[in-house]
Amino acid sequence: MTKPVNRRIVLAARPHGNPKASDFELVEAPVPVPRDGEVLVRNLLTSLEPFNRILMGNANGDQVPIGIGDTMLGFTVAVVQESRNPAFAAGDHVAGITGWQDYAVSDGSDLRVVDPHAAPLWTNLDVLGMPGLTAWVGLTEIARPRSGGTLVVTGAAGAVGSAAAQLGKLRGLRVVGIAGGPEKVRLLLDELRLDAAADHRAPDFAGQLARAVPDGIDTIYDNVGASLLPALLPHLNPDAQIVVGGVMSQITRTGAAEGPDHLPDLLRAAVYRKATIRGFNVMEFFDRYPDFLAELAPAVAAGEVRSRTHLFDGLEAIPETFPEMFTSRAPGKMIAKIAAG
Repeated sequence: MTKPVNRRIVLAARPHGNPKASDFELVEAPVPVPRDGEVLVRNLLTSLEPFNRILMGNANGDQVPIGIGDTMLGFTVAVVQESRNPAFAAGDHVAGITGWQDYAVSDGSDLRVVDPHAAPLWTNLDVLGMPGLTAWVGLTEIARPRSGGTLVVTGAAGAVGSAAAQLGKLRGLRVVGIAGGPEKVRLLLDELRLDAAADHRAPDFAGQLARAVPDGIDTIYDNVGASLLPALLPHLNPDAQIVVGGVMSQITRTGAAEGPDHLPDLLRAAVYRKATIRGFNVMEFFDRYPDFLAELAPAVAAGEVRSRTHLFDGLEAIPETFPEMFTSRAPGKMIAKIAAG
């Protein structure tokens, strides 16, 4: 019988700008062995995140990059193969951060047991995983939108944006989604059932936005960054809240921003409209998972919160697929199927 090996996607080179397939390498190593207090897991699914680009280095972020030759971090759904930790049993399905690889050893601190029958496993990497938690934290801990107000979500066809938009609908807000392209706008209106949507790539985006927010904007959940926020500022109502959940448009930029300086517009909004702006790191809120799941899991099970997931086959396909996130990728969460189980 062939002895199993652990395939890993490692960082081969630091990119400049958008990542390339050649920035990664697929290597093989022995399957790791757990020690006392640890578990060995076999990864079934792993997600691809904009955060992975920051970890590669030469990116617009404060996170210390991983080393050349290190395994790429990845949120995963896995099966426990062997347990030497009393909190887990062989056969348990777990969600964790065990990387772009077939097998991993964990002390259990980054794992939580999930029910494979409660919802499709991939939802634990999407609307019931880190993207959903990020949306929930932004609209629960960072901003507290008033019922009936207008929430505008940028990047609303993405994993975090779509979760934030639907959570806003659940909480009685009027939700406007902003996305790029008519296909994504149709997704927001037809599948996610938002109140209005605007295509930021359309020549008449300014007009679309004005029609979508006739009563102004009370809360912004921004996932994109400087490229879209300036267009929203003139529509802010007094005491508006701006939540920064991500800066997707700026991750690959390392130099000074190009184009007009909109900082004076933001400062005027802070002074004259008493607007607040606040970002956050979702990893500081992992202890809120039980509260988050208590609200979102029933809504997902009932079909009140939906997601569009871009599933593809094979660990080996990640290097070619990951760069699409920064070019012309399809809507939804990008998840690699590594193994069945």
